Amino acid sequence: MSHMSNRTILEKADFALSHLVSNGGLLHPVQAKKFMRLTTVESVLLGQVTYRPMNRAREDIDQIAFGSRVLRAAQELTELPQADRVVPDISKVELDAQEFIGEVNLSDRVLEENIEQGDLRQTIMQLLGPAVGRDLEEVAIKGDQTSADPFLAQLDGVLVQAQSNVVDAAGGPVDDDLFHDMMKTLPPRFRKNKRQLRFYTSEDAEANLRRHRSQRETAMGDKYLEVDTPILAAGTPVVPVPLFPDDLGPGQNQTVVILTHPKNIVVGVRRKIRIEWERSIRRRALAVVVTLEADVRYSEEEGVCKAINVQL
Repeated sequence: MSHMSNRTILEKADFALSHLVSNGGLLHPVQAKKFMRLTTVESVLLGQVTYRPMNRAREDIDQIAFGSRVLRAAQELTELPQADRVVPDISKVELDAQEFIGEVNLSDRVLEENIEQGDLRQTIMQLLGPAVGRDLEEVAIKGDQTSADPFLAQLDGVLVQAQSNVVDAAGGPVDDDLFHDMMKTLPPRFRKNKRQLRFYTSEDAEANLRRHRSQRETAMGDKYLEVDTPILAAGTPVVPVPLFPDDLGPGQNQTVVILTHPKNIVVGVRRKIRIEWERSIRRRALAVVVTLEADVRYSEEEGVCKAINVQL
């Protein structure tokens, strides 16, 4: 392999990256869509939620629903009286995207190898996409505006936002009783199709439940020893999420559980994703910086149940 000079590396990197972005470092629209797809490849939660591309930093999502009975008993040649005519419930969910920035450094050796193979742009996208997705998932879950961590303090995530329907496990474990309590706490109109809902919790909590189920002396108990066998609780799949906290409580050994429809979680990302770069002579590396704006909201916060103080 022939070795390039520093100047040649920089020139070729500039050429490759300039074809990735447009004015001011903005990703081309097609590349922006591809980048956001890459963010969900390794993210459990982001791969299931509603993704909302945003044209502006603040956007309203109109919500139209019928929360009560629509049909009435029909009477021949008689129109419905005014009192029986149903008006939809109309509400808005406001997305207020916060700015995030990240940086990766590519050494001259990595640059040279990828430039010669002609896949520098692909390498950068594959490096940044999953890493950005992991961090977006973390803030979408653990975000808390009262946090001492500046990154997590950018916005309130799904754990903080779930306030209407809360079940206190009071130090109890993740078990069938807890799941049934959560399902009963969720308002009836949100639990009509239990198979479409999801229990989200930490990996340790799901592993404990799996181990408990496997102790049953049945064929089904044996199946729970297989990690890829889905667990159902109260008729709803239990999904382990690596970034769910498992260090809560006084002993730092508690977690939380969320019950909701995956599409009830809305992650908004502004279309203007920016990638910029500059060379560091001392480090002999290229610093690639990505900037984006994002927010997370529940479409209907009442359609969520949260269990707290769950012992691991």
